Amino acid sequence: MHTHKEGTHIPYAPTEDDELYPDSDGKPMAVSDLHRRILMRTLQVLDAHFEERPEVYVSGDILMYYVEGDPRKSVSPDVLVAFGLGKKPRRSYLVWKEGKVPDFAMEFSSKGTYRNDLGRKMELYASLGIQDYFLYDAEGLYLSSPIMGFTLVDGLYAPISAGSDGGLHSTALGLDFYVGDVGLGIYDPVGNNWLQTPAESALAYAELALARAETAETRAETAETRAETAETRAEQQTIRAEQETTARQKAKAELAELREELERLKAQT
Repeated sequence: MHTHKEGTHIPYAPTEDDELYPDSDGKPMAVSDLHRRILMRTLQVLDAHFEERPEVYVSGDILMYYVEGDPRKSVSPDVLVAFGLGKKPRRSYLVWKEGKVPDFAMEFSSKGTYRNDLGRKMELYASLGIQDYFLYDAEGLYLSSPIMGFTLVDGLYAPISAGSDGGLHSTALGLDFYVGDVGLGIYDPVGNNWLQTPAESALAYAELALARAETAETRAETAETRAETAETRAEQQTIRAEQETTARQKAKAELAELREELERLKAQT
């Protein structure tokens, strides 16, 4: 019997499958903070990338049962992506109910898992028909390369060769995987952009908006300076014109006085 405290949210109604196929194997999601951080970010960027595609299901560390009636036949990919299923929340992934296996699976290898990731899991995922299988070694200590990719060819996994820029292309996802200074990077060659978490996208948008605002402010200040310079020049030209007018008037007055003096002298002679 399932009980809960008043006010506690129960997101799933218990079913018979919950008893036969538990949603947890009691193992930790990640073996270290580094693994956990990169794993969570990977799930977030994939979720964000496929957000507008309601038929794409992205999950991680969910128990996948692949033989009906035998709960011992289960595996828990660190990351999985399945097309054509929808985004409904799941407690576990029952292959016979979903009607298909995931199209993509990824494992974050560690000291305690890398042999299994390259052995039993690889054989299992190939036998199940998962199209692309990727492995990532966050510490760079256990795999022959920090990131490895395999694609299914005639029922067996064939290594994916790195491109000239070092990226591994997943045909199943249409995305390229890279290892950089900050960890695992995923690139969309169609959209020509790096996948980001919602928080990273918001920060990038805010930084871009700030840069544009600063550019607009600089342009406005430059225009204002130019206007002030033009105004100063106009004022200087006005002063010069006034000075020239005063000089002309003074010269005319002096000339008139000289003419009067000349006439006076002529009259005296």
